[in-house]
Amino acid sequence: MTAPGEAFDEAVQAVRTGGLTADEAADQLIDRMTDGEILGLLDGDSPRVLLPFIPALLGRRPFVAGAVPRLGIPGIRFSDGGRGVVIGASTAFPVTIARAATWDPSLEERVGVAIGLETRARGANYSASVCVNLLRHPGWGRAQECYGEDPVLTGHMGSAITRGVRLHVMACVKHFALNSMENERFEVDVAVDEHALHEVYLPHFKAVVDAGADSVMSSYNRVRGEYMDLNRALLTDVLRQEWDFSGFVTSDWVFGTHDAVVSLEAGMDVEMPLRLLRARELPAALGNGELARATVLQSARRILRTCVLHAATREPSAPTAAVIASQTHRALARRVAEESIVLLKNASVGEAPLLPLAPTTRHLAVIGRLAASANLGDHGSSRVRPPSTVSPLQGLREALPGVLITTTTGRNEQRAAAMAAAAETAIVVVGLDQHDEGESVVTGGVDVGVLGRTFGSGPLRRVLIGLAHLASRFVRGGDRSSLNLRPSDERLIHTVVAANPRTVVVLVGGSAILTENWRDRVPALLIAWYGGMEGGRGLASVLTGSEEPGGRLPFVLPTDAAHLPFFDSAAKSVVYDDQWGQRLLDGEGHRPAFPFGFGLGYTTIAHRLLDHSLDTAGGHADVLVINNGDRKGSTVIQIYAADVSRRNPVAQLLGFKKVSLLPGAEMTARVVLDAGPTLQRDPTTRRWSARPGEWALLASQHSPDGWENAVPLRPADGQYTDDDTSDDHRA
Repeated sequence: MTAPGEAFDEAVQAVRTGGLTADEAADQLIDRMTDGEILGLLDGDSPRVLLPFIPALLGRRPFVAGAVPRLGIPGIRFSDGGRGVVIGASTAFPVTIARAATWDPSLEERVGVAIGLETRARGANYSASVCVNLLRHPGWGRAQECYGEDPVLTGHMGSAITRGVRLHVMACVKHFALNSMENERFEVDVAVDEHALHEVYLPHFKAVVDAGADSVMSSYNRVRGEYMDLNRALLTDVLRQEWDFSGFVTSDWVFGTHDAVVSLEAGMDVEMPLRLLRARELPAALGNGELARATVLQSARRILRTCVLHAATREPSAPTAAVIASQTHRALARRVAEESIVLLKNASVGEAPLLPLAPTTRHLAVIGRLAASANLGDHGSSRVRPPSTVSPLQGLREALPGVLITTTTGRNEQRAAAMAAAAETAIVVVGLDQHDEGESVVTGGVDVGVLGRTFGSGPLRRVLIGLAHLASRFVRGGDRSSLNLRPSDERLIHTVVAANPRTVVVLVGGSAILTENWRDRVPALLIAWYGGMEGGRGLASVLTGSEEPGGRLPFVLPTDAAHLPFFDSAAKSVVYDDQWGQRLLDGEGHRPAFPFGFGLGYTTIAHRLLDHSLDTAGGHADVLVINNGDRKGSTVIQIYAADVSRRNPVAQLLGFKKVSLLPGAEMTARVVLDAGPTLQRDPTTRRWSARPGEWALLASQHSPDGWENAVPLRPADGQYTDDDTSDDHRA
């Protein structure tokens, strides 16, 4: 006879040894549960009085939902973790969009393993670390939490972190779906047609589901008039029926559940993280027949099945606290920072490019308000508090102990100019911080009715909503009001470069920053993102040349914000079409400042498409890569397709691969291709077929600016070789 407190562990052991399926184990557990315990699976375990304390508690312990101590059921033990575990002092990795700039899924999988290990060591079994919302506009305040503007890049990187995380804890992908603005995230209604929805905004979610995601978090916003927790068309018809997702769905926190019964019927299984709507309403609804028992059991089975199956298949040995911010994880954070840095410009000043810094350098001026700041990103739900951090200034001082490094914040521009003029090279560190962008913790439009019937209507409701709107105007973060630097930062750049033409500008931030007001005057420019706890050391390695700048842009940098989709951070309704980012610039014939996928290195790498094979199921491309330079370097082979019959062909990324080569070396690399961007979905039959047009393929080191050397797409049994399809520049 199973001891009551051991029921869950015995179910896990039975699944592990093959004695039971996960579904059978879940059913056996449900048979032993009371109605109250079953209903308790469907929301958080914490009382609503903890609502004001969530920001503080999130950094101290897991939030639990559905624990049943009597049967040993641990419940869902939640931790956030997009750039590291938010509980305690943990490793702070570069933000998600920085990791997207590595274009290296294998490296991202290693990050996922590390986050999974530290999450489990903190007592959690569930990590909301996989954010794959598409960057439709860089003004989105939480752009730093996503993988950029492209569905294929996002799908590959999101799948990689999912595979890594779930070795130790359940992986949750968020925010499903079409969540890409912050200030009105609780109210905005997104209109989207079937083609854009399924061919642009959902493929990367499906890729992550196919990679094994255990859970999906629904978003706050509405899609086609329905809040996502009530959106049966997406939560059930698409997610479960079309994609065969068998895990469970949780709400976004507190204000992400709008109806206790209807949300359950729509396919949203768990209200997180408190006992709010469902705790008040589900017992009576089940008792009076408004809620079918089968609906309750369906969600209960999904939750328990997923928990049991993951516990039975995860790495058996639990990590100790020693893995948290360990030297291994710190080294990984530094490696990611190095690989993420994007070198956008590196002109010659004198006889050689300005970067890497000359080994004979004896005096540097490091200037800017962010130079001495370990700027980790926004201070919302993804905030990580590492035990130590390294700023750009500290990183350079460690890397160059024999060099005189003078520094100033730049607030006194006259002093900054004098300091720059006295140095051999000036490095200006400017950009954004948590005040400019990030999650807006207090946002107007919250539905305070979740707090209780007293707040459902009447004067108290109006007062609270009014206070929320008022408070939202004064909190940090949220959507950006401009894509430019602060005026003071732009003035500082002009001042420093006028004093010293050997000036390097380092941009810190979480998405696109326009450079047109000053770029032409600056010889060297790179993006260092929010680089994590080891970001300063990673930056110093790249500036000194001990490591390559390995990053490539995960979005386009336009010359004008008007070339991007219209963005209104106060909009209550928006239309999402299939034209944004590089695709919109391509379609309208605008040349970017720097195209999607762009990035320079310290050597010269060329590559040539040798052969390719592609049908509706996918394919591959074989590319010859040659390092023509005098030092080791890396490049990202990028394969694009476009309908070249269009007046302005629109590039679609099909696949990519990062490779490194020694000086003079060459190799043939095989790049796996995703046919999805060349396909269309029939809304009636839900079948995919080739998109009409004259489609051609091109191997490039960034989104192409011309299609003259493209080769026709052809069936998998065809052959093609053309020595003229090449791309050669400093990669």
